[in-house]
Parts: sequence; C-alpha cells; structure tokens
Amino acid sequence: MLTYYNHLHSQHQGKLEMFRGQLVPCFEVPARVDHVLAELKARKLGTILPPEPFDDSALKGVHSQRYLDFLASAWDEWVALDPANAQRDALPSVWPVRSLRSDVLPANFAARMGLFSMDAGTPLTEGTWDAARAGADCALSAALAVAGGERAAFALTRPPGHHAGADFFGGYCFLNNAALAAQALRDQGIERVAILDIDYHHGNGTQAIFYERSDVYFTSIHGDPHTEYPFYLGYADELGAGAGLGFNRNWPLPRGTGFEVWRATLQQALACIAEFGAQALVVSLGMDTFVGDPISGFSLQSADYLQVGEDLAKAGLPTVFVFEGGYAVAEVGTNAVNVLQGFD
Repeated sequence: MLTYYNHLHSQHQGKLEMFRGQLVPCFEVPARVDHVLAELKARKLGTILPPEPFDDSALKGVHSQRYLDFLASAWDEWVALDPANAQRDALPSVWPVRSLRSDVLPANFAARMGLFSMDAGTPLTEGTWDAARAGADCALSAALAVAGGERAAFALTRPPGHHAGADFFGGYCFLNNAALAAQALRDQGIERVAILDIDYHHGNGTQAIFYERSDVYFTSIHGDPHTEYPFYLGYADELGAGAGLGFNRNWPLPRGTGFEVWRATLQQALACIAEFGAQALVVSLGMDTFVGDPISGFSLQSADYLQVGEDLAKAGLPTVFVFEGGYAVAEVGTNAVNVLQGFD
C-alpha cells in the first residue's frame, strides 16, 4: 500500500463553524490525519510518500476556472477588506438560491463567497488553498500510481473533498479529491472507473460532477438525506441523467444502522460496480460510520473496518483510497488503517 501524505494539511485549521444554529469549534481538525499517519507508521503498513506536484490544469477536468480562481485568491481578498480579518476565518452568509441568478460573477466578496459555497459550516482560512491544493496532488499521485500498476494507493489528506462540486465548496470540502482521482484514471486510459463513497454523508459533489456521464459509475452508502447532511441530494431515485442515466446509485440508510445491514448494502453496491464492468475503483474513505462519531448516526465498530477492507479487496480492482470524513478523532486512525490492513 502506497500512501501519499499531505504535509500541508495542517495549514487549513478552521476556528469556528456554524452547527445547529450555533458557532462551535470545528469538528474537522488536523489531528484527524495525524492519528491516521501515526497508526500507519505503527503498523508499518506500506510506504509513505510526498505527493508529486501537478500544475493547476489537472484540476480543470473537475472544477470550473472561475471557482479555482476564487479559491486561490479568496484569503487575500478577505484580508484586504479589513486587516482585522487576518485574525478570523471567512464564512459565507448569502446564497443564490432558486430564482436568484448565479451566472453573473459579482464584484462583492461576500456575494462571490456565497456563490461558490453551499453552507456556513466550512470556514475558509489563511492556509485553505495551500492545504486543499496539496491534497489534490495526493489524490492525483495515488491515481497515477494505480494507473501505472500499483494494486492500491491511499491519499491521506485533509480538508476532505466529496461535498465539493465543480464550482462550490461546503461540508468541510474545497477540491473534490475523489473526483480528481477518477478523472485522472480516465485520462490515463482506463475506460470504466467506479467511485464508491462509504462516508456517512452522501458525496453530493462527486455525484453532481459525474451525473451525466457513463464512463464513471458513482455509488454511495450514507445516512438518509431526509434527516442527514447534505439533505438535498443522495436519494435512491437519483439514477443519473442523459448519458449518465443508470450510472448513479444511492443507498440511503436510517440513523442507527448497524454493521450487518450496512455490510449487506456494501455487497449490493459492489455487485453494481461489477455489473458496470469497472476497471478501477476510487473509494471515498469516510470513517464517520463509526458508532462514536459525534456528528453521524451509524453504529459500526472498529473491528468491523477490517472486514470492510477485506470486502473491498474481493472486488479485485486496482483501488485508490481517498480520506474523507471521520470525527471521532481518537479512534479515526485505528478505524481507517483497519480498512487498509483488511484490504492489504
């Protein structure tokens, strides 16, 4: 197992997020990756490498140019509005919903931040762009390693990515690492790529990016969006559109779901991937399905993740793992590495 580690991840460290109507300390913290890295080293599970550098053109197959331009300059613009802003993170406060226009790029910074975001729970900090950009390099490096013949590679990075769309951030995500990995596999000549999202929260950004495409199959097992974030996507009747009709499959499950039901659903998702004829697999590896996660609602135990890894290995596909959520910080290293060890 090759691991590409984002050594710049801690440069993104939000102070506060909006959660349940209150400003609270961020759940998405650098210690999440630190625990996974420590566990990888303790078990000597493969080689840990820095990512290869890629230029920004590698991002354009997934994200719009105006969105990338915004992310790259947002912090400087935020501080230019008021030097005191250097001491506080930027959070969006307005959004172009329903009848409001989104095609015109406003000059006002707050308006542009709202245009490119989906929630007020994702603070943009001084180091967000550098951390997210290095994370994209991790995902791209892992994908190229797998395309080059490696059985598996792991992009160990934060901030996570699967809620980020082609032109918006949210859900702690800025650049969609899983989508970048899948597109990189396609660009390397792999004709059929599957993405399996096993984070507790639906990968709305990844789904939207590939929703009208037949070359990338997206499937997700997650908390029912009737009650769980991101609420507005992730329902079972979302099957793709246009050329992508039939190449999207969601498996929403009720809060409290245990491993037996969850694993049976995983088997169904893997059967769909096999039927699709996937030649490579990208796994959005969210660990917030754990029973102790503070913002989620499934009840998987640490030992269950060894079995998850074994089940994923049985798919027999070259696999890119991309680290996503998981907010029971003390346990996230054990749980994530259990998946990798089970796979290995």
